[in-house]
Amino acid sequence: MSRSPGRKQEEHKISRELFVLTYGALVAQLCKDYERDEDVNACLDRMGYSIGIRLIDDFLARSAVKKCRSYSETADMIAQVAFKMYLGITPSVSCNSAAGNEFSLILDKNPLVDFVEELPAERASLCYCNILCGVIRGALEMVHLAAEVSFLQDRLKGDAVTEIGITFLRKPEDRKHKRN
Repeated sequence: MSRSPGRKQEEHKISRELFVLTYGALVAQLCKDYERDEDVNACLDRMGYSIGIRLIDDFLARSAVKKCRSYSETADMIAQVAFKMYLGITPSVSCNSAAGNEFSLILDKNPLVDFVEELPAERASLCYCNILCGVIRGALEMVHLAAEVSFLQDRLKGDAVTEIGITFLRKPEDRKHKRN
């Protein structure tokens, strides 16, 4: 029996929609379980971190990327390969520091909020997509890159764009390992 050519895209779309709806239900349940938005944000970050430390193996195996030589190369790899591979989007990257260790990922479209119109007023400090920060942080840690990752702007909170900030915590020369 042959498959129609559009079948794979349809399955991908269904699984993406299922993921987005399931994610929304997860966040809704966390909001019921925790009174404070900060606790929900921390829980989402921890979940994302756990996903990131496991996802990096899949990413490295499926993408066959070479070792990045700079922080800017790493930020580009996250945006152009990882986001495209797992979320189907390609954020733009901008460097935010002269030292070259702070970057922003600007998301024109965030698939995790496809079915979310706006956050309720009582949840103003909720970072709905905080799981993404944890995923990035966990994946980077597994390749020995310590980083702080946080949302700088969020369309769900009325900002013009959705922006994720990545700050690498070590100088590039600290990353080199000495051989005995």
